[in-house]
Amino acid sequence: MSGWTDFSARPLRGSILRSVSRSFYLSIRILPSRLREPVALAYLLARATDIIQGKAPRDGTESLAAATSLARVAHPSRPAPVGSIADLLSSFAPLQENAVERALLESLPHCLEWLEQLNAADRDDVRAVLEKITQGQTLDLQRFSNPAEVRALATAADLDEYTYLVAGCVGEFWTQLCFRHVRKFARLSEEEMLDRGKRYGMGLQLINILRDAGADLRAGRCYFPNEELAAARMDASQILREPERFQPIYRKWLESAKHGVEAGMQYSRAIRHRRIRAATVLPALIGTRTLALLRGAGATVMNRKIKASRREVQAMTASLAITFAARSQIDAMFRRLSL
Repeated sequence: MSGWTDFSARPLRGSILRSVSRSFYLSIRILPSRLREPVALAYLLARATDIIQGKAPRDGTESLAAATSLARVAHPSRPAPVGSIADLLSSFAPLQENAVERALLESLPHCLEWLEQLNAADRDDVRAVLEKITQGQTLDLQRFSNPAEVRALATAADLDEYTYLVAGCVGEFWTQLCFRHVRKFARLSEEEMLDRGKRYGMGLQLINILRDAGADLRAGRCYFPNEELAAARMDASQILREPERFQPIYRKWLESAKHGVEAGMQYSRAIRHRRIRAATVLPALIGTRTLALLRGAGATVMNRKIKASRREVQAMTASLAITFAARSQIDAMFRRLSL
């Protein structure tokens, strides 16, 4: 990386990344540098598209155009010129009330220059995972185009598709990077790790959906399948009014998220490299604690902001460091946090 580009990218790797990634930043900073660069950059690009989607204008048309344009710039086989997105994105940055999110959007040209400095294989992987993530985000914009109307996904397959596109593919991306950069990365085969990594990512995204269910419903988005609501003689607009009645469906997806986190634990146990094991298992431990909190909240979850506290996350991180991410200690933490 050139000196000018390195200087320009420094805030992206530091203050901006730390501010927009919250707990995931803790995982990224643990990684060896050869993995930290592509993972951090992929996260920043994906976070930028998420900001664009989340701050959509009234009908979402401009947001959809901006997200699609960014995806074209990072397309794995036919990338568009970086300059083609500059004017479009410049109209979005001033709309951001959050100073850090605004800084990230303003720094997107540097992100794209950083992308060009990666080795070819890493660059292709970043482009491929971003293409899938933006595909999932585009589906979101299309499915939930009217915030005044509460709409639900049609089927469980639609929910699986969404969680794969925005997060399951990240587990595959992480796996591909690690097998390429780390000698004897895992005790399991690459195929087995890809499968577990995909299910892990999908489980973590399910936790996000479960945690944010109330806020999403108030914004017109219901990720719980209409086929399941119909079987319970409900529709999406009734969930907030009758949260107790909705609980069986909610608990079913809590169990599905738990299986995804368990796949992440299996994935992490298979990793030989202790630092990478620590970075990989931390989201599973945070997710496990979040699931326990969500189960304990019951129907009140629709009106509460529930997440593991900063102190709890710091304690998990410290424990991983003190124990050098020993498998026995990780398993003990997992059991304790599940309660």
